Amino acid sequence: MGFMFIFIAIIFFSLGILSKRNPTWGWRANEAWKIKGDSEPSDAYIDDMKFRGSVSILFGFFFLTCGLLVIFL
Repeated sequence: MGFMFIFIAIIFFSLGILSKRNPTWGWRANEAWKIKGDSEPSDAYIDDMKFRGSVSILFGFFFLTCGLLVIFL
């Protein structure tokens, strides 16, 4: 069970770091098809993705802590 928590933590860390470093990586697939013509993501979208990345990293720390507690206690 503890190793599953650590695996989930690694996934959250990876997605969080990806969202923090490159917040526009999934914009074309998720949002661009809704807009007619050529456009770029807004500043609000970029800030939102960076915030979501931070939250994902926090969830990663939570799952890592839970996994280590289950393994060592």
